[in-house]
Amino acid sequence: MNTLIKLEIARTLRNKKFMFFSVLYPAGLYLMIAGGASNTEIIGDTGLTLPLLMMVSMASFGAITAVLVGNSERIAKEREKGWVRQLRLTALPGRGYVTAKVASAAVVSLPSILVVFVIAAAVKDVRMDAAWQWLALVGAIWAGSIVFAALGVAVGYLATGDAVRPITMIIYFGLSMLGGLWMPTTTFPTWLQKVAEWTPTYAYAGLGRSIEQAHAPELKHVALLVVYLALFAGMAAWLYRKDTRKG
Repeated sequence: MNTLIKLEIARTLRNKKFMFFSVLYPAGLYLMIAGGASNTEIIGDTGLTLPLLMMVSMASFGAITAVLVGNSERIAKEREKGWVRQLRLTALPGRGYVTAKVASAAVVSLPSILVVFVIAAAVKDVRMDAAWQWLALVGAIWAGSIVFAALGVAVGYLATGDAVRPITMIIYFGLSMLGGLWMPTTTFPTWLQKVAEWTPTYAYAGLGRSIEQAHAPELKHVALLVVYLALFAGMAAWLYRKDTRKG
């Protein structure tokens, strides 16, 4: 399994288009959205300025890009090419394959988080009261990305190679917009705000925003992410077993 994790990381790092999309694209979006925003004006009842608010949103968006889009497309293509069938002939157990995919995706998501933070600090002069907040933010966003890595594995086994990209994009952009990663959910109609609060992306971004406000993460956000992780991982395991029986 360790060998497969190293292989997956090396393959991803060699994919320049994917690295651009998952690392530089979120940082570029951050500059487009928050580049001209005030560093003192507070957004709604968040207690945060737009540059600070969008820093967590775009770091979360970048991490989701790395783990969801990358995982789903690679797995679907590997299934079509027979690579997954070949791996089943080795001593690698099914749970080892799924774990390797999730772990390698989580490692690759780290640069996307760090680049957004560096851009926010260097270009928009974003600062926080304590050094521990920066470390806690990196840890929370990185750990939370595992939820979407598991979703990526599930989508990769659910879709064919031709269908995986449009399905992934619908999920990816839909969750990002509905979860408030591109704009504060306070701009949504009231009914849509209530729906957004139950999405994994809203809970994911909520972890970082609580840390930015020097608060402990809300129990509801943590519980939602745990539930979604169990749901997505269970779905991935079931689809893997189903694919195994089919093969």
